[in-house]
Amino acid sequence: MFVVESVCVAWFTLEFLLRFVNAPSKLAFARGPLNVIDAIAILPYYVSLVFDFGEEAQDEAVMGAGRGYLDKLSLILRLLRALRILYVMRLARHSLGLQTLGVTMQRSMREFGLLLLFVCVAVALFSPLVHLAESELAPFAAAHPQHSFSSIPASYWWAIISMTTVGYGDMVPRSVPGQMVALISILSGILIMAFPATSIFHTFSRSYQELKQEYERVWKQERHEEMSDFSQEDFSSASKKESEGMTSNETHRSTLPPSAF
Repeated sequence: MFVVESVCVAWFTLEFLLRFVNAPSKLAFARGPLNVIDAIAILPYYVSLVFDFGEEAQDEAVMGAGRGYLDKLSLILRLLRALRILYVMRLARHSLGLQTLGVTMQRSMREFGLLLLFVCVAVALFSPLVHLAESELAPFAAAHPQHSFSSIPASYWWAIISMTTVGYGDMVPRSVPGQMVALISILSGILIMAFPATSIFHTFSRSYQELKQEYERVWKQERHEEMSDFSQEDFSSASKKESEGMTSNETHRSTLPPSAF
């Protein structure tokens, strides 16, 4: 795996350097989001190599002393290695679907903000209600305190997983008032999730059509340029053959004797 990773990283590095050299504006290239992701995905490999050699040298020199510093370095190394998952983000450069997802998220920031606001307001509303229903109104909570909603902040987790219809089951209301609050919170969560989802879906569809048309336009333009270059080459070759034919005719006529005319 190390050999395969080394070959892949070497290829990615060569591609990144070639694109950087051929970029018209180096500053605009460095500010590009996809280029930043490429750099973050490539750098951990070289940093891990440096840390590996550094750890080997320090292990030989220190022989057990200063293990705390080496443990911190190994933790940083593991975190950097985890960043290699960003290799997957390189697919966004060649995938229309991932590009559409990124454009949709960029254009739907207001909708995502409204969704977060709605969820926060609903969580702040239903958490005290379920805490009151389970801790104060339910006789089951007094008999089994380990199953009760101990505090309002602890109820935030239950409200979030209930409104998003995840429902892990680690916190369950057991009283009738608590179950009524749970029913209302689940229905409210479905409605809250549905409101911005329609706008986000339309934005995704529109962004996909725009990017698809842009891809088709670029493809047709490149195809037209290739055809024009090919036709120019054919025209130049035909002109060259015609001029060569005229030159050979003139040469043949010049070599004929005067009596032939």
